[in-house]
Amino acid sequence: MATIEECRSALEKLSDSLAHADGDVRAAASLDRSVSCHITDLDVTFTGRLAGGRIEVSGVVPGPPPHRAQIRLAMTGDDLVALVGGELGFAAAWASGRVRLEAGLMDLFRLRKLL
Repeated sequence: MATIEECRSALEKLSDSLAHADGDVRAAASLDRSVSCHITDLDVTFTGRLAGGRIEVSGVVPGPPPHRAQIRLAMTGDDLVALVGGELGFAAAWASGRVRLEAGLMDLFRLRKLL
């Protein structure tokens, strides 16, 4: 099972990847939205913001997200690490229910470019 530190590191790696992306991916990552990522097996939530093409983690709280973020993710720590490491595809993980993504309709249309 992935640790909180490994999950934070995976989110930092994802943020770095978004910051260095080009084209459609960069455009999709340029949203300015609140973000939460609930790590279900550790029962912690990383909170932060997607802004300027980066994910800035501002905190880690126990349990589910305390506030409804504009973009909400939920998955196990191992799945987060595997997604960011390239061993797990987002579309397959989402389709199988291993990853949950919730956002407004317009945000979902823009975020699909990240897939």
